[in-house]
Amino acid sequence: MSSLGYQRIYRAVMEEPDVACERVMLDDEAEKDLSLQTHPRSLESHRPMEEFPVVAFSVAYEIEIAGMLRMLDASRIPALREERDERHPFILAGGPLTFSNPLPLAPFVDAMIVGESEEIMPEVMRIFAGTHDRNERIAALSKIAHVFIPEVHGSVLPTVAKADDIPAWGPIRSPNAVLRNMFLIETERGCSRTCTYCVMRRSTNGGMRMVAMERILELIPQDATKVGLVGAAVSDHPKIVEIVRTLTSRGCEVGLSSLRPDRLSDEFVGALKAAGYKTLTTAMDGPSERLRESLARRARIKHLDKCAEMARKHGLERLKLYLMIGLPDETDADIDECIAFSRELSKIIPISLGIAPFCAKRNTPLDGQPFAGIKVVEDRLDRLKRGLRGRVDVRSTSAKWAWVEYVLAQGGEPEGLAVLAAMREGGSFAAYKRAFNALPEKRVRRSLAIANV
Repeated sequence: MSSLGYQRIYRAVMEEPDVACERVMLDDEAEKDLSLQTHPRSLESHRPMEEFPVVAFSVAYEIEIAGMLRMLDASRIPALREERDERHPFILAGGPLTFSNPLPLAPFVDAMIVGESEEIMPEVMRIFAGTHDRNERIAALSKIAHVFIPEVHGSVLPTVAKADDIPAWGPIRSPNAVLRNMFLIETERGCSRTCTYCVMRRSTNGGMRMVAMERILELIPQDATKVGLVGAAVSDHPKIVEIVRTLTSRGCEVGLSSLRPDRLSDEFVGALKAAGYKTLTTAMDGPSERLRESLARRARIKHLDKCAEMARKHGLERLKLYLMIGLPDETDADIDECIAFSRELSKIIPISLGIAPFCAKRNTPLDGQPFAGIKVVEDRLDRLKRGLRGRVDVRSTSAKWAWVEYVLAQGGEPEGLAVLAAMREGGSFAAYKRAFNALPEKRVRRSLAIANV
């Protein structure tokens, strides 16, 4: 319930006459241990998932495909599209994964909405409400732009849908969500920047679409005590400081989903402190100035230095920086530059680094770039940790699971079927490795050899 996209689609369905939906979630514990998966039931009526005529999955990124398949298996719904018939729910999918490469989902879904789906979903739901015949549904859905029907379209994806009805806002505030009791709303959609690794860049859906400050403020309920401002580049909104200060004057705590270091001013950081911030979080992006330049990122040492100084001035406790390692053309010298710079930065304010291995995504300029290799990434991460031990807190996502993400990001239906095999063998990394090893030789060479496993 901390996903604004999920909440927006929930609202789109519930606002449609004669149609309603209920929410079903993957059990938290089952994400870590398949044996703990319970029978998926809806939160509202506790109805088993397999009893619904339509099941729509929101898939954020590649690793979540396994969670979708776990839910289908636990509900005794055949995961493979070709094994389902009129007795089973119609399986629909959408979500952020569709902006890059949703083809690994193709063996499992009857239909998929590609891109921003809030304006398409009502039309889709009217088709579902109008007929229960699967063939009639498929025929009608195949005529809607941006709807992908694997059995009709093969591997040819439609263009990414663009919605005009923004901003999205969340109708549900839950005390049990990660962002508990928080009202979520967009300040903008898309991005005006050209970062070479990012799916949500200037060329995606026409770039950034800004929401007027007045419209944002009027949509926020007066009783909201926590507000989350959401977007790919929230800090690029020209009136973001004024928005934050207005909400703070109402007594709200405010959270922002993306802060760019080159946009953070003294006034901005002061407003964030007043809004309840204890940690200033922004992006370093790459470990060296050279690599940041290659990524077309605007973050520079001077910006990060200034962020640390402003965070200390306004009494924040910590500066947290996100970055990637394993980038194309990266060397140990780039890692050493990151070590030296981070150590100097830690003299100003405590520093935390959040690190993710680079995974090339479709629909970006870096599409097709190889994965650096699990051992390469682990060695560089170890070099970084040793160089910063006792000075900087370093946390990273797994190099092994980043490789799994990479294979799926660059893959298609065979890689999707490999996820099903791996999930049914327990979902461990070893299970994924075996499943990917079983792929046709040229696909294995492209992925496994690159990964150095």
